[in-house]
Amino acid sequence: MPSIAALPNYYSNRPALETFWRALRQRLAAAGLADLPAALTWPEDLRPHWRDPSLLLGQTCGYPLVTELTGQVRVVGSLCYDAPGCRGAWNRSQLVVRDDDPARSLADLRGRTVAYNGSDSQSGYNALRALVAPLAVDGRFFGRSLETGAHLNSAEAVRDGLADIASIDCISLAGFRRYLPDSVRGLRVLGETDDYIGLPLITSLQTSDATLALLRRTLADTIADPANAATCAALLLVGFEPLEFEAYGKHLALQEAAFARGYRSL
Repeated sequence: MPSIAALPNYYSNRPALETFWRALRQRLAAAGLADLPAALTWPEDLRPHWRDPSLLLGQTCGYPLVTELTGQVRVVGSLCYDAPGCRGAWNRSQLVVRDDDPARSLADLRGRTVAYNGSDSQSGYNALRALVAPLAVDGRFFGRSLETGAHLNSAEAVRDGLADIASIDCISLAGFRRYLPDSVRGLRVLGETDDYIGLPLITSLQTSDATLALLRRTLADTIADPANAATCAALLLVGFEPLEFEAYGKHLALQEAAFARGYRSL
């Protein structure tokens, strides 16, 4: 049965992602890996996709990795990007508000409306919750919260006045600015969250140690190959860092820090 490959999280430039996969696939095939998919999968329901025994290469968020997927997947590592807020495999979420909003600090947003992509998101929810927790009173800070289902929707909700602030990972925000500029028109960055390791690339528990090592090697080589420079530049890709599950411990630490202050939800 053919394996599955998907890189669904940073989708601003899907054609470039498909081109990157073809270059990576060529190296994997040359190394003897068989039954490789010709194209990336774009799953609508991520949870069964993450757990699919045929998953050769996938992408999840670090927060569900540590809260839902412990012992259910193998971590390959994290891609490294050239975007404001990135440092190697470390990322930050950027807090966006409208240009004309008078707020000058997060504290100025007390009682306002926050948009977030989902409560299982590290960048849009968990990192923001940890940042807001010291400002909360009796477990509340924002007056209203709006779940949008995607970072793009959150940015547009702020743009359109449906919300006042959203926390968007720095890579998605850079992609929106480059490829979907209307979505962030009229928005500015108010501040940033604490840093955390970026989105984990994952593979099935069925993946052998040899195949895992091959994935790590070919990811690094594909990005380093000058023949792929234009594709990687289009995706803001500058490197790959092999990581283990334990690298994502800070995600749980941020959750527990917010919980300790009695701030459990936005």
